[in-house]
Amino acid sequence: MTDNSSAAGPSRRRFLAGGAGLVGGTLLGTRLLLAAPAHAAPFRNAPAVVHPKKQMHLAGTDGWVSMPANAPADPPFFPDSLAPAGGFNTYVFGFRDVTGMSATQVAAQRGKAQISAPMLSFDEEDDIYLTLTNLGLQQRPDLFDGHTLHWHGFVNAVPLFDGVPELSLAVPIGRDFTYFYRPHDAGTYMYHCHFEDVEHVQMGMTGMVFVRPTQNKTPLHAGERYAYNDGDGSTAYDREFAFMITELWSAAHYRDAHIQVNDWTDYDPSFWLLNGRAYPDTVAPNGNPTSTAAGRLQYQPISSQITCNVGDRVLLRMSSLGYQNHAMSVDNIDLTIVAKDASLLKGRDGTKNYITTNTVDVGPGESRDVIFVAPSPGTYLLYDRKYSYLENGGGPGYGGMLTKIIVGAPGTYAPQTVANA
Repeated sequence: MTDNSSAAGPSRRRFLAGGAGLVGGTLLGTRLLLAAPAHAAPFRNAPAVVHPKKQMHLAGTDGWVSMPANAPADPPFFPDSLAPAGGFNTYVFGFRDVTGMSATQVAAQRGKAQISAPMLSFDEEDDIYLTLTNLGLQQRPDLFDGHTLHWHGFVNAVPLFDGVPELSLAVPIGRDFTYFYRPHDAGTYMYHCHFEDVEHVQMGMTGMVFVRPTQNKTPLHAGERYAYNDGDGSTAYDREFAFMITELWSAAHYRDAHIQVNDWTDYDPSFWLLNGRAYPDTVAPNGNPTSTAAGRLQYQPISSQITCNVGDRVLLRMSSLGYQNHAMSVDNIDLTIVAKDASLLKGRDGTKNYITTNTVDVGPGESRDVIFVAPSPGTYLLYDRKYSYLENGGGPGYGGMLTKIIVGAPGTYAPQTVANA
């Protein structure tokens, strides 16, 4: 979206508040135009360090998604009477990937929120320019909420780009802001809006970030990929699958759509989600959020089904931005936790502190990196050990945080090129 350059310039107070972070950049309207980082060599004749430049563009807005049909009605909260036709029943906020779109195309994404948000993947030492556009809320034009991007657990953020509006900037409706990051530490992170964060996180403004290690560029064995700079190949994997773990409280989503106020101390989730879906939708294929052919799951495009071949090393990235603790379990497969909260479980002396288990505890705001070796062919289940989280709004049959691990004979599945494929 093009910025309105005729808008009044920043006040002296606003300029001073962001002054330290504006060195090397220009403030124009509410868009920060960053100068290219200076790659000055510390010594004469020393080569300058060149950091690969990555650019992305996300848009924040609202929209409608679909919880499973086996969930019973819970009047007036579910299904929402304002929902459009097509199987949609739940109001949300979310982010969309609008990279490469024209200003007109970006504006057309208003009212088409996606949950979970697009998964982002970068390499260590990339220079990342991530633009956020706030398209406003189509269902709630009375609200003037800003949006931000906060990389949860990311230790390298400059305060201006940390996304906490009290310390940095929030993006108002109709404006853009470009964040800059240069990650130094591999791992599994997450991002969310930090403006009215209890509400905006619950409404769906959550996603995952993978920072890939420099060890990938000089693998210990040809063709290997790693989750971390482990030094010994212990985090090597063949396939990777990521899960954003959240809960959804239908009453809160209804109240936001119907201009009512929530009391968050009454938090009582109706659905338990993996990548914005509840079982059986978790095992549906990946979808295209820009195609109506995806049907009722158009705006929940990320599948949670795990497919692998016998003997494959499978990396599971688990992140939680819900408000409850979750114990993710698999029967008959050993799970090895290699990292917690984007930190490899190895001592300073190189001793591995990996944990072998069949249950991985993930608390609010936490992440886990888990590796397993695919066993004999068959179908296995990955599920929340708390059985009350395995239903949809109290309805019959299985639901909630449940997905399948499908193991095929060697060669059944082609090499994976992107996560969750």
